[in-house]
Amino acid sequence: MIQNAIVPVAGLGTRLLPATKSQPKEMLPVARKPIVQYVAEELVNNGLKQILFVTGRGKSSIENHFDHDPELSRILQQTNKQELLDALDFSELKANYFYTRQPFQKGLGDAILCGESFAGQGPFVVALGDSIIGLHGQAKLISQMVDLFETNHASAVVAVEEVPREEVKNYGIVEPASIDGDVIRVANLIEKPDVDAAPSNFAIAARYVFSPLIFDLIKQVKPDKRGEIQLTNAIQTMCEEGRRVLAVKLPENQRRYDIGNFPSYFESFVEFALADPDYGAEFRETLKRLLAQ
Repeated sequence: MIQNAIVPVAGLGTRLLPATKSQPKEMLPVARKPIVQYVAEELVNNGLKQILFVTGRGKSSIENHFDHDPELSRILQQTNKQELLDALDFSELKANYFYTRQPFQKGLGDAILCGESFAGQGPFVVALGDSIIGLHGQAKLISQMVDLFETNHASAVVAVEEVPREEVKNYGIVEPASIDGDVIRVANLIEKPDVDAAPSNFAIAARYVFSPLIFDLIKQVKPDKRGEIQLTNAIQTMCEEGRRVLAVKLPENQRRYDIGNFPSYFESFVEFALADPDYGAEFRETLKRLLAQ
């Protein structure tokens, strides 16, 4: 069973300025929790035990968030605020957290390469730290991907979601060789293709399982015009070499919440807040009242 996961969280979050001027976008709250907490909980719920956060300058609050705070716990105990203590149970998740820095903003491929020593010679999961899979991050997609990776002796498994045709230019897009239910044999990948050139509308959806071969292939990728090392290009090389690359479609009830811009952030926050077991019903009535004005 794969137990190692790499979570890239080094991005600058420029599309969410000024909210991200002094805090990581991964720490922005979606309803009750910051984005990255949903990601960590998803990984632990899918059996991952070793989690490496690839951070950057100004990201120390992520480390602080997952660190136990004895002083805060003591104050909550003394004031008999058990419900708040329970809300901090995530810091006791049965996982080991590690942190390393991406020294320069050189793209997702380079961020993952920062985890080469951590992953060693074994396969590993990658979960982007700004994307939640499924409402409240309870998806079991990663377990499905790991099982597919192991039973098919794959070199890589990626999650994909269907996006509107006019939006393919914003994503890495899969070219299917064959489709069997929710599983796609991948012939090729294209990073942010023009609408007319896109081979499908299956967009890569923030979750991956890789063999350690990916590190050697990332090292072969040349920087793009922005100086970034594109992970998609390394996976593309896998396909060109005839290695087994598979994709899994996201189930309809496990959509991706990509917190990459303000419209998607607002939508995600509202949807998660409406589903809150304690405050969702009251919030729904508030929204109805506001919309009626």
